[in-house]
Amino acid sequence: MANELLGNRQNDPNAKMLVTADELVYDNTRNEVIAEGNVQIYYDGAVLEARRVVYDRANNRLRAEGGVRLKDKDGTIITADNLDLSQQFTDGFVNSLRIDTPDNMHFVAARADRSGGDTTVLTSGAYTPCEPCKENPQKPPLWQVRAAKIIHKEKEQMIYFHDARLEFLGVPIAWTPYLEAPDPTVKRKSGFLIPQFINSSEIGYGMTIPYFWNIAPNMDVTFSPLIVSKQGVMLDGEFRHRLETGAYSIRAAGIEQQDRDEFAGQPGDRDQRGMVETHGRFNINQNWYWGWDGWLMSDETFLEDYNLISESVREVTSQLYLVGQGDRSYFDARAMYFTGLTSYDVQDQQPVVHPVIDYSKTLGQSVFGGQFSYDFNLTSLSRQEIDLRATSALYAPLFPTLYDGPTNQCDLSRIPPDVSVREACLMRGMAGSYTRATGVVDWRRTFIDAAGQTWTPFFNMQLDLASVQTEAEDFPWLPSGDDSLVRAMPAVGLEYRYPFISTQSWGTQTIEPIAQVIIRPDETDIGQFPNEDAQSLIFDDTNLFEISKYSGYDRVEGGGRANVGVQYTANFNNGGQVNALFGQSYQLFGLNSYSELDMANTGAESGLEDDTSDYVARLYYQPTKNFSVINRFRFDHDDWSVQRYEVEGRAVIDKLSVSALYGLYTAQPLLGYYEEREGILGTGSLKLNENWSIRAAARYNLNLDEIDYTLFGISYIDECFGLALSYRSDYTESGNRERVDTVLVTITLKTLGEAGFSSDVGSVLGSDD
Repeated sequence: MANELLGNRQNDPNAKMLVTADELVYDNTRNEVIAEGNVQIYYDGAVLEARRVVYDRANNRLRAEGGVRLKDKDGTIITADNLDLSQQFTDGFVNSLRIDTPDNMHFVAARADRSGGDTTVLTSGAYTPCEPCKENPQKPPLWQVRAAKIIHKEKEQMIYFHDARLEFLGVPIAWTPYLEAPDPTVKRKSGFLIPQFINSSEIGYGMTIPYFWNIAPNMDVTFSPLIVSKQGVMLDGEFRHRLETGAYSIRAAGIEQQDRDEFAGQPGDRDQRGMVETHGRFNINQNWYWGWDGWLMSDETFLEDYNLISESVREVTSQLYLVGQGDRSYFDARAMYFTGLTSYDVQDQQPVVHPVIDYSKTLGQSVFGGQFSYDFNLTSLSRQEIDLRATSALYAPLFPTLYDGPTNQCDLSRIPPDVSVREACLMRGMAGSYTRATGVVDWRRTFIDAAGQTWTPFFNMQLDLASVQTEAEDFPWLPSGDDSLVRAMPAVGLEYRYPFISTQSWGTQTIEPIAQVIIRPDETDIGQFPNEDAQSLIFDDTNLFEISKYSGYDRVEGGGRANVGVQYTANFNNGGQVNALFGQSYQLFGLNSYSELDMANTGAESGLEDDTSDYVARLYYQPTKNFSVINRFRFDHDDWSVQRYEVEGRAVIDKLSVSALYGLYTAQPLLGYYEEREGILGTGSLKLNENWSIRAAARYNLNLDEIDYTLFGISYIDECFGLALSYRSDYTESGNRERVDTVLVTITLKTLGEAGFSSDVGSVLGSDD
């Protein structure tokens, strides 16, 4: 009897059909074969189960009745009261059915028709990727799309909805006459994306409905026109192309503003605004790659005003670069152009770097029994306008007109006659051109004697060749006109360590005295070399034993110096650790480089400007992998007053993660910090359950006795739906404002896409208040 149900198989001539049932009956009058009771049919990887199956031999079709369950060979499960399909299980219709696919697509419908082996048409149906409620399968899913007709074309990997409405918990919230979406098997598919919404005081309410065009498997375009109530339509498009060795992208956006007066007094006060952005990176081989980043904008704040970039970004860099990395070597060459994104930026004060090249290598073989390495740096840059900033707090209260606005620019025309330019201003960037080539070689070898003491002699040599063409003849820091400079700084030294190790039942502890002596000549041409890359100097535990504590090549430490300290380390058997360091630095002879100021006053009020430095210390404690705290100190060497203090703690307690940072920094008027800075930053996140989580952050400015940054967010995510809500208040200056309060809502519907809404609320425009 089973042979009667076999028929002719077109897809796989070797496929066999197995039929099991309580009873098989021939009905010669109707030319049917009937399987009754617990029917199971296995065919080419598919399984059909029903109480009764009728095979119509004349039409070569199967009809299943009563508790029908069809599991296709791809894992798709169809349940229905009745099912009619061809013997090959490809064509047919289903009444009162449910379809569940391995990709978590769930369909219900009053009727379904299937044809061609790849198209299913559902009448009065609903679709959702949400799993049904286990306790109550009849309960509406979290969200679903219900439509008069749903068409699923498997070969096209698309789902089409006619007369569709979006329902949340069974309640309709949106309607559309037509909707299409790729099924979950699709990674890239042309079509409209979920809308995004925006609101701000200058541009009004806006919406974009992006369209994604999948040109080829390695090429696509996204069109995202933004329609805003106050300014009109902004066109926005991005092209992406992936090649065999890399990828690149090009994005362009532009608008003809309808109401430029909304940006009165701001960079956006213009009719036409726009931008072009491009990025690319390509592999040359396994060790080398090259690429670029490019930005071109009509004005400084266009990206922020139209929500094209995060408000926390204050600068973008256009660059062309080449990078190579070997086992013991590194090469990086790039040309860079910086663009400020706030209304306070002066573009002519930004440098153009053409180029900066870095190369470093550590030899694999020893040289005189020690490790030998060398570095090379070439920096060439130019700047059209000098960048002068006000410095001394002595003159700030006496001559408030000296300082020009929030950028702290130094207005030379307002300097009192009895105050020198050098006293009142510092130079963050020179006007003119500057090219410097630097080579550094380093050798060191460690000996361990019979007592366990370690002795590390070392040799270091830095050679600089520079060409300076300045346009700052009225300023005392740099040479006038054109000048060529040569500087050599050889250094020999010895580092001594003597670790005392004790083993306890709970672990090990080590006390290690450290001493370092460096002998070298005085630094030459101080102030004649422009200081472009060594303006940041923070003296702490991390650079106590560095040969030069400057952050770049433009300044180099000179004179004889001793660095001393003691380090304590305890390692616990459970993996915990305590580490502490305390030390000080001494100028032994020669000129103290940190007491000699350059154009940026680097070294001033750093704790190194006296022959006896401030004390620096570190205390690190990590009892478990889920908790750690680190303290960093700098104490005045005369009265032990705190000059700089930071403490940061991190903890993970079950589903709660928290971190806190406290910082205290004394005033440094010669660097432009007129008052003490003190604040606390706290962050935390809590995973309430597998779906819900919250996060929060706040920064408290103790000097001003106010909270100047807050963030609160709550999010929900499951297998089919995501919702994120965040509120941020930032009192620090942004592109146009002193404070911005932002609300961001993001909704994610699995397989349909993501929708977002951002709005600036309570924005406070820059003022004198």
